[in-house]
Amino acid sequence: MLQVKNLSFSYNKTKILNHINFSVNLGENISIIGESGSGKTTLLKLLYGEYDLDSGSLFWGKQQILGPKYNLVIGYDFIKYVAQEFDLMPYISVEENIGKFLSNFFPEEKQKRTKELLEVVELTKFAHVKVKTLSGGQKQRVALARALAKEPEIILLDEPFSHIDNFKKQSLRRRVFNYLKDKKITCIVATHDKNDVLEFANRIILLNNAEIEANDTPKYLFQNPNTPLIASFFDEFNTINNEIVYAHQLGIVEKSNIQVIVNKNYFKGTYYLIESYFENETIFFEHFEELSEGNTVYLSINK
Repeated sequence: MLQVKNLSFSYNKTKILNHINFSVNLGENISIIGESGSGKTTLLKLLYGEYDLDSGSLFWGKQQILGPKYNLVIGYDFIKYVAQEFDLMPYISVEENIGKFLSNFFPEEKQKRTKELLEVVELTKFAHVKVKTLSGGQKQRVALARALAKEPEIILLDEPFSHIDNFKKQSLRRRVFNYLKDKKITCIVATHDKNDVLEFANRIILLNNAEIEANDTPKYLFQNPNTPLIASFFDEFNTINNEIVYAHQLGIVEKSNIQVIVNKNYFKGTYYLIESYFENETIFFEHFEELSEGNTVYLSINK
């Protein structure tokens, strides 16, 4: 189990994280979310041992995780960290990058492991291609595979699919997160993308104003968005009579006390997102077809 106890950290006297407490069980997938500058990446670096804490403690089981004041070499063998900058070797192949830290005393095992990971990150046909010729998204996938090569107990992922195009992103997410689950590798992901979270995370930790604002399951937080920040992570939302209401929870009815004027239509594929005005406020709702701008319609809340 990972235990984070009363963790605090500052940059140049600016408090980034303040009295952070949470725990993560073996094999769990935890998503760290929050606005830019909320401390997501900093938290991952602290968990990796890259920085020293101002106060508090970090433990993986009985092993304390300490920063550079206590370790000549940053990091621990049981933790791997995949940052947004890829520390790859550009002049050797994808296959060689993945297998770089695997033992040459067991060549068959090394070859088997490398092949398995090439399949996980969907780069089998690029095995013999030099890394310097790859796209940003392909390099990100190599970095993921290399971090997994020695089967760490914990993997820390910072925006792990941010450079990967939509043609590959969905299948790659499923392959990587299912692999981690099968291997019981604890995964902590800093992300701004709800698609990294909803299907895969056991829990979400929301950072705001240097503290944990929420720590619960994706389903609970999606269904109970107690603050605009939580709601904004998941979907388009409105505040009506001090109540947070998602756009998909509003529907057109014959008559109600929510009378709006249609302003704009945004095509979303399976529906239209309608922008409208209600008592000098902008209200968004979903509808199956385009609506004429300037029309008046009535809405009801359906939760």
